[in-house]
Formats: sequence, structure tokens, C-alpha cells
Amino acid sequence: MRYLLILVACLSLNPVTRAQHDGARDAVRLIANEKYKQVDSTLKKKKPFAGDAESNFVQMLSQLAQDQPTVAWAKANEALQQGLPPGRLLAGPRPLLEKLDTVPGFTAWKDQANLAVLIHGPMVGNVTAHSASFWIRTSRPADVIAKVEGGGVSSRQQTSEATDFTAVLTVDKLKPNQSYHYTIEAKEGGSIEGVFRTFPEAGEGGRFSVGFGGGAGFVPEWENMWDTILSFEPHAFLMLGDNVYIDQPEQLLTQQYCYYRRQSRPEWKRFTSSTAIFSIWDDHDFGTNDCVPGPEVDKPAWKRDVWKTFQQNWVNPAYGMGEQQPGCWYDFQIGDVHFIMLDGRYYRDLSGGTMLGPIQRKWLLQTLANSNATFKIIASPVPFTEGIKRGSRDPWDGFPKEREEIFQHIESNQIEGVFLIAADRHRTDLRVTKREQGYDLYEFESSRLTNHHTHPVVKTDGLIWGYNQTCSFALMTFDTTLDDPQVEFRCIGIDGQEKESYTLRSSLLKFKR
Repeated sequence: MRYLLILVACLSLNPVTRAQHDGARDAVRLIANEKYKQVDSTLKKKKPFAGDAESNFVQMLSQLAQDQPTVAWAKANEALQQGLPPGRLLAGPRPLLEKLDTVPGFTAWKDQANLAVLIHGPMVGNVTAHSASFWIRTSRPADVIAKVEGGGVSSRQQTSEATDFTAVLTVDKLKPNQSYHYTIEAKEGGSIEGVFRTFPEAGEGGRFSVGFGGGAGFVPEWENMWDTILSFEPHAFLMLGDNVYIDQPEQLLTQQYCYYRRQSRPEWKRFTSSTAIFSIWDDHDFGTNDCVPGPEVDKPAWKRDVWKTFQQNWVNPAYGMGEQQPGCWYDFQIGDVHFIMLDGRYYRDLSGGTMLGPIQRKWLLQTLANSNATFKIIASPVPFTEGIKRGSRDPWDGFPKEREEIFQHIESNQIEGVFLIAADRHRTDLRVTKREQGYDLYEFESSRLTNHHTHPVVKTDGLIWGYNQTCSFALMTFDTTLDDPQVEFRCIGIDGQEKESYTLRSSLLKFKR
């Protein structure tokens, strides 16, 4: 009975959930469930509207699922004329797209188009002071390799169906805080070039910026957000959840569709090919709205499959503790700033009073206690601040005992320099939680990168400022070379204009002696 209730909680859809997302994604969910008659009416939703090309692409998928490849090719051709990136017809979902190979018009187009083997990526990630990794997807099985000018060469990797034709290529022996030109090559032909930066040496002071956000719904008119972020040249960007909106954990078709359409966008490719990307998930890219899947590793049964799909589409340093303890938590360091990334979904258990699960919680507490960084940032997919979503148990308000255990651990161990960042609420705001036994805890929250749906600014006691007028992202600019190291919090709109700012000095994150 317990797991039945968990499954209902995790798979139920409510009107609010539907209101946040585009008709194209919802139509693909219908295709996955073989409800083809509802596809056309669902595609007519206009708020937000994914565009005519996307609608035709989804109608093509519907026709292929019904074994109508000739009609499907006509829809695909319309989508191409409306600006659909040609690589979309090779990326997938492949079990459906392979049916187009029976249509002479499609095979003739494919031969004439001479499409590249490298169709998605590269995405830069897992960057350190001395290494970097590059994620790539190919149109067919291929041997791929990464070369960094003046820095070395990766081992050659083979893409295959088993990895959804993706590979992660790692190059080491690099120098800290330096720009490098790199090339990804496919033995079968073709290459992609880019430029990235390594991080400052771990433990050393420095000046650098890191952006973050969540709430990246697919709204073509706002995909220029990725160019806006890129223009600020952050050393890294943290995707803190709801990075794509899937809401169908039992259907791989929908998951792949949502990843592929974002990965095919030229704005996203420009951004991720030169900015170190780190990611965690939240409810909409793990399960469904506000899902509570329970504490077991393999219950519900879809958990591990969703985890594997997540791994195939990002380039993180780690994914929990691997096969034995799946998840998306890990940590990394830029100079003397320590980022601790949390998984708030895989082991979430309301009846057990834990968002993290005992193993991740122990890891978090040990990681905090062992850190010597000037700033220690706990990155959560949902906010810690009390009253942030009144009446809901989805943020940390649903787990007050575990939240207090973390806060008391900071205080009892005299861990200085901690502040919090989070996503989930569709706006950008800065808040502070007063603590009697220690220093006050600041929380910077941002989760309206490209979303159509907006949340009002909730006026908690610790609200410093909030912004929800347009899409926005959070930018943190660190300077730990100062006598009193500081981080400047900035809310940047999709137009590239600063909306709010606040400077936090490390002296405010210390215990009284």
C-alpha cells in the first residue's frame, strides 16, 4: 500500500502542472501512451507555444508511431522549411525516426543534406584547474576524440546505442585559469571546435563568476537566454533542476524528446560549448510535479532508468555514488570556493522525514566538516527558507527536522562561510534566515531561466529583494583575494540588464569569538 501511494504521488498530474508546459511536450506524452486522437488538439495550446516547426515535428512522431511514414515525412518536410534544425531528424527518438528510412523522399534528402556525424554538443563540464570533459552525441556509431591545443588528447571513445550515441571525453594535464582551444573529431568525418577556461587552482584565492538557475521550460522566443548568460562569460553555470520539463518518468520517448529539442538549439550549443556546465535535477526532470518517490533505490522501478538517461545527457563529475547508490549529488571546487550539489528527489521520503536519504545526508555533513574553502555553497533544487511556498511540503519546509540537523551541524562544528542557493520558485530572490546560535544563513534562489509560468514574490521575514517581471538568472561574482572576501549576488534579466544586486562579505559568515 505504501508504494502504491508513493506511485500515485509521483505520477499524478494536476492543472497547475499542465499550465506550466507547452503543448508539444504534452502531445509527446500522449503519443507515448498511444492516445493519438488527442495530439492535434493538444498542439493547439498557445501559452507557451513551442512553434510551428515543433508542432509539425510532433505530428510527424505521431504518424510514425501509427506506422504512416509517408505522411510523417510530409510533416517533417514542413518542419524543416519552418526552421527545424536538420539534425533533429537523426537525433531521435530513433525507434520512430528509423521508419522514415522506408520513404524515398527522406533518404534522398538525407543523402543530399550530408549531415554531420556530430549532432549534439559539445558540452563542457567536469572542469578543474587541470582537466575538462566534453559531452557529445553522434548521428550513428562513431569513434570520437577530443584534442586541446597545448594541453593534450583524450582517449578515443565509441558511441553506441547503449549510451544513446553519447560519449564523454576527458583531457588532463592542463594549466589552471587558462583559456584553451579544443576540437572534437569523429573518425567517420567531421569536427567541432570551441574555447573554454580551466578553473583557478583549488584552495587559492581568485576572482571569478558562477551563474545558476532552474526552470528552463522550452519557449523558443526565450531561448536567447543562453546567449545572454554567455555574454557575461561565467566560469561555470549550475543547472539546479527543472532543466527540461518531462513529467513522464516511465516513458523514455518523452524524456529523450525533451532533451533532444533543447540540445538541438543553436543558442544552447553556443552556451554549453564554452561554459562549464554542472547539473542536478528536480521533480519535473526526475519524476512529476512535487513527486515523493520514497527511500528505496529501485522502487518505483523507473528510478534507475531515469538516472541513466540523466547521465547520458550531462557531463557531471559524479552521479551520487554510482550504481550501488544512484543519485545526482557531488561536489567540486573553483579556487577556494566549494560547491556542494544536492539531490532532493531520488530518496525523498515524507513519512521518513528525509529529502536526502541517510547516505547522502551523511555525505553532506562530512563534506561540510572537511571543507577548508572560504565560501561553502550548498546547492539545493528547492529552497531552504521557511514559508517560501506556503502550505506546501515540497520545499525544505516539508523536512524541518533534517533542515535543522544540517543547520545545527554547521553551528556545532563552527563551519564558517556557508550560504545557500536553490531553484524551483519561478523568479529570482535573495533572503536571509536568522540564526540564534550562529551566523545568519543567506539564500539566493533563481528558477525562471526560460519558463513561461511565473510565481509571485513571497514576502518572508528575511526577504531582501525579489524579481519576477521577466526571465532571469542568478550571477555570483567572487573575489576571495580581498582581506574580507566577498561574493556579489546579481539578478540578471533575459535582456542582459541587472535587476537587483547585493554584496555579501565573508565576515558576516563567521562565528563570534
